[in-house]
Amino acid sequence: MAANKTTETQDSVTDFINAVESEVKRNDSFELLKIMQETTGFEPKMWGPSIIGFGSYHYKYDSGHEGDAPLAGFSPRKAAITVYFYLPEEKRETLLSQLGKHTSSKACIYIKKLADVDLEILKKIISLSTEYIQKLYPSK
Repeated sequence: MAANKTTETQDSVTDFINAVESEVKRNDSFELLKIMQETTGFEPKMWGPSIIGFGSYHYKYDSGHEGDAPLAGFSPRKAAITVYFYLPEEKRETLLSQLGKHTSSKACIYIKKLADVDLEILKKIISLSTEYIQKLYPSK
């Protein structure tokens, strides 16, 4: 089985954010860094070359594939800031409908700039997502 490409590294989170070209994305990334650290209670760590993660959990799928992943995380991509999340279906659509201007996929929220979203709803999504993942994959 192939090894996971996205693993925790010792790279500097601050250096990574300072290298973001867009000043808006760079400033938003520092704000999101503070929000996620306060919301999750975990220190930021680089995961792979471009994901900033908070906390971690170990997963193992029925297929036998297993690994570690951040409980919460984001990445300041060129097109948008990607926030990684995982919510139960019964809460997902309600919270996303209250978030503000964004797009989303199954496990990602894409935000052009933080000013476009309700930060209190974003904090709620981050908090509930972290709690949900910890219930799905409890520490042993």
